[in-house]
Amino acid sequence: MKKFKYITGFLCLLIGISCTKDFDEINTNNQGFSSDEVSAKYFLTSAQVGLYAPGRFEYWRAHLIHTDRFAGHFTFGMNQSWWSDGLSYTYNAGYTDAAYDWLAGYFGNIKSFSDLTAPGGEFENEYMYAMSLIMKGLYYQMYTDTFGMVPFTEAGVDGILTPKYDTQMDIYKGVIADLDRAMSIIGDEERTGLGIDDAGENDVYCGGDLQQWKKLANTLKLRLGTRALGAPGENFASKAITEAMSQPLLDDASGSVTMKKDFVISEWTSSSYGDVWNDFGAGSDWTVSQVLINLLQDNNDPRLAIYANPAKGGTFNFEDGGDDEDFMERVDFMEAALVSAGADYTRTDNGSTVILEVPSGQYIGQPVRMNGLTMPYVRYDLFSTPSDAIIQPRGKEADGYPEIIISSADSYFLQAEAAVNGVGSGDAQALLASGIKEAMKLWGIGEGDADTYIASSAIADISTGTTEEKLEKIALQRWIASYTDGFEAWAVVRKTGYPKELAAGVSNQTIYELGTLNGAYPQRLRYGTGAQANPNFNAAISTQGPDVQGTKLWWAK
Repeated sequence: MKKFKYITGFLCLLIGISCTKDFDEINTNNQGFSSDEVSAKYFLTSAQVGLYAPGRFEYWRAHLIHTDRFAGHFTFGMNQSWWSDGLSYTYNAGYTDAAYDWLAGYFGNIKSFSDLTAPGGEFENEYMYAMSLIMKGLYYQMYTDTFGMVPFTEAGVDGILTPKYDTQMDIYKGVIADLDRAMSIIGDEERTGLGIDDAGENDVYCGGDLQQWKKLANTLKLRLGTRALGAPGENFASKAITEAMSQPLLDDASGSVTMKKDFVISEWTSSSYGDVWNDFGAGSDWTVSQVLINLLQDNNDPRLAIYANPAKGGTFNFEDGGDDEDFMERVDFMEAALVSAGADYTRTDNGSTVILEVPSGQYIGQPVRMNGLTMPYVRYDLFSTPSDAIIQPRGKEADGYPEIIISSADSYFLQAEAAVNGVGSGDAQALLASGIKEAMKLWGIGEGDADTYIASSAIADISTGTTEEKLEKIALQRWIASYTDGFEAWAVVRKTGYPKELAAGVSNQTIYELGTLNGAYPQRLRYGTGAQANPNFNAAISTQGPDVQGTKLWWAK
């Protein structure tokens, strides 16, 4: 990627200088590029990377402050932190604007590549154009599932400066149509061209493999159909699901579509959790949630040691200085977190002091959404932190966690859900088992360990039970497998209502941050303040509902 970055940058400079001049002029310049030295593929990488690994500013605000924590995987608010875990549950315009501006503005990256490769484009290539349609689908699924109604049909149309906001149903239908078109264009082709026209390693999603792109598109179509199923007024979901399941999907042979971390280019261009962890200081460090740790630990899930580090433990003194009338309730709550994790510990009450002694090496998750008054009780070494693969420093010669575009695991889970719902055929239990194996494979866990987990864990068994019990287990497996993909994990909770303890929100204001939603679970991000400049903004609010975090999206449970 590093090599092509410079070529892309130089080409962009040439385009910027020439503006509307034709590339033919460049090709006749003895000091420029000849026609066999330029290709749309040099514009592909930058259009792909930023959607899943944006710069540090956006990674921090869109991912960690919002979606990762609404997803319930990570928590803030230990006693040395800059803020409590209530951050973002109480609306903050600055943080929300940063997330909105990044995601709303990203469309231009994809459109530019699409315009270059479309019929009549400077680098016309029908197969790269098909890739751009699929990238557009990936983008819009993330965009609309975060905010709800957004511009789609009029977005990027020449002459339209204030595009209308489309309903989520229309966006879903439009994306599915784009995916169908892209898959039709690809057909049986395997590469985007020969020589300079082969996307190859510039394609950091699929390595230029068009059949993998086709499976990616079809799996995204299955996801969209599954998410839309049962939403008010939908009349296309079952058809989309059955069509997708009749064609090749991501599977154990194809593997997942992921994006390898690039630790060479600037973190302001493409960042990771490790950049935030190592560059911000201890005040920004975060822990792994109680919900995730307990779900893994209670089911002997081998991903536990891959996802998280054990808590350091130690001796923790809580002194009642008389200025907190809820002192004992908060200390008891800290103890309850240890009990919930099944941890070994000793509690000693000595007058106004409570001492918790916690041996090291235990996995203990931090409860989500604790407020600022509880924060002094949240001792950092009490709780598990993300694993070294997650918080790897930039520059180390080791693989960090992969950015998940769409996993083969999710493909199997979606098929299992369709089978349980009676929309698709297949053995739901076998599909779930295949999904679990693929999910564990992403993190280097062998098939033997996966088989042991499947055979012994109730959460991996949907051979019996009610329909709802089966759907809950599938949802929980999808949520676990979406670790580090907060956008998708958050969508799973909103669509299914699982894990229950997240979807239920909170009510005890002594312990928790009720926030702007008075304890309810966030359903969306608010639009950025800049969105209000569009005269169509009020029409969108009138259709969708108030511009607050609690307004449910079209497909939400």
